[in-house]
Amino acid sequence: MRFPVFGLMLGMFLAMLDGLIVGTALPTITGELGGVDRLSWVVTAYLLATAATTPIWGKLGDLYGRKGMFMGSIVIFLAGSMLAGLARDIDQLIAFRALQGLGAGGLMVGALSIIGVLVPPRESGKVQSMVGVMMPVAFIGGPLLGGLLTDQLSWRWTFYVNVPVGAVALLVVGFGIRLRSERVRARIDYLGAMLLTTGIVALTLLASWGGTAYDWWSPQILGLGVVSAVTLVAFVRVERRAEEPVIPPRLFRDRNFALAQVVSFLVGAVMMAVMSYLPQYMQYVQGASPTAGGMLLLPLMFGMLGAQLVTGRLISRDGRYRRYPILGGGVLVAGVVVLTWLGASTGTALASALTLVSGVGMGLLTQSTLLLTLNSAEPRDMGAAGGTVTLLRTIGGSLGIALLGAIYGSRMEAGLAGRLGAGTAERLAGGGGLTPELVSTMPGAVRDAVREAVSGGLRGVLAGAAVLAVIAFAAAWFVREVPLRTESTT
Repeated sequence: MRFPVFGLMLGMFLAMLDGLIVGTALPTITGELGGVDRLSWVVTAYLLATAATTPIWGKLGDLYGRKGMFMGSIVIFLAGSMLAGLARDIDQLIAFRALQGLGAGGLMVGALSIIGVLVPPRESGKVQSMVGVMMPVAFIGGPLLGGLLTDQLSWRWTFYVNVPVGAVALLVVGFGIRLRSERVRARIDYLGAMLLTTGIVALTLLASWGGTAYDWWSPQILGLGVVSAVTLVAFVRVERRAEEPVIPPRLFRDRNFALAQVVSFLVGAVMMAVMSYLPQYMQYVQGASPTAGGMLLLPLMFGMLGAQLVTGRLISRDGRYRRYPILGGGVLVAGVVVLTWLGASTGTALASALTLVSGVGMGLLTQSTLLLTLNSAEPRDMGAAGGTVTLLRTIGGSLGIALLGAIYGSRMEAGLAGRLGAGTAERLAGGGGLTPELVSTMPGAVRDAVREAVSGGLRGVLAGAAVLAVIAFAAAWFVREVPLRTESTT
């Protein structure tokens, strides 16, 4: 069993890693290909395609075979990787990144759905803890590996490196996994897929552009909000009548499944917001370099890793799991509240250590929501269930970064304006003139003002994250202890 699962893990790791490995190469890519004004689309195109296709890949796997769809998604991902490495201008790179995203949408959900039918939930805790381990490893290893490949070889190798890893995954899955293939005769829900894709694209663009490319009350952002709301409401209505819906409404009739999706959405928002804005604090306030700033978050990453490993093994031992989302919610609330102590005068070692508690809470929640999702779904819906939990965590992360990021920006600018004047605050916070390197060369009074403003902005993010964590904690109390299946469905 371990050898086939290794192939699934490689596929999932590719999806996690590729969203992060390119970040450190972006300045070099811009220098060679140009197109600074379209640089954000190198990331956005990948995320859009991944989010939009995740539930569709899951449903196709349920209908036409999970193993074949998983291997197909790897092939598309590798084709996009090779083409991205060969790109000659920024527009080609954006297009090939979108192709990568189309394949990446099936990597995570395909692996989760195969694990869901290959390994009974009572025994899957250990396997799913391995899945959880990859997330902190990718968060740390992605940027470091991207920087190493860019410095030592070329930015193109941030894409080429996927090919040998993906090839090994294809071989292991192709020869090592045997599943019952039951092709279902049913009409594909094209209308539901179109509405869901449109709604996700509009929502992701709203989260990406709101408060940055466009003002939150601009016609563009309001229009995206209307489009996403209308299409997603229409999607729900269509799914109720579809013969084989992309996301079957019957899944949400199970209370544990519905609660797991709510908690997954909330923990995705908290996790991505904290991981995105803590590095800002580490660099601007603590004076760390980008690499050192990432290393200062190691306690958070190791907290996630340890909690996921231990939770998986404990659940596999006695089959009881209700306590873990409750415990995770409580620990996450405490962890986020503890982080509000961070300020301009906090020591670097203490600031780093305080992130540990939040990491433990995130690890407990991500592990338990995944187990709840797979245990609550029937075998025929395993792909759709895996796609749903992955999609909601992704959307939660996007909206968390956008909405809590708006709080960060407004509080930071208000703090700068209060100490340096509105004109200087606008130039530094809004005009892109503020960098960690610049802060270190500023006069003492200005440097202190910036550090206080960044600390205040972070506390705003953490206050919002604490509210979301409290809601997740409250939802976890309604989870029921349902016996885990002890047999696989293959």
